[in-house]
Amino acid sequence: MVRVTTMIEYIIIIVAVISAIIALLQEDLLKAAILVGISGFCVAVLFQLLLAPDVALTQAIVEGAIVPVFIALAVYKTNKGGA
Repeated sequence: MVRVTTMIEYIIIIVAVISAIIALLQEDLLKAAILVGISGFCVAVLFQLLLAPDVALTQAIVEGAIVPVFIALAVYKTNKGGA
């Protein structure tokens, strides 16, 4: 019988992979930035479930928050300068 935590881990992995694939296929870069953040937070939650809180915190800060903000700022600056 499969444990509940194992099923939760599988669901989180599936959500992370699907959001990463959809982020690659997006033409709108702001939507892609949001999807990258979702993928990063899913991986951070997975690290937390695997009892690695230090790695989970770093993952949540870097890939869940900083990378999407940098992507959104780059898109904003590029669109502002080009228009």
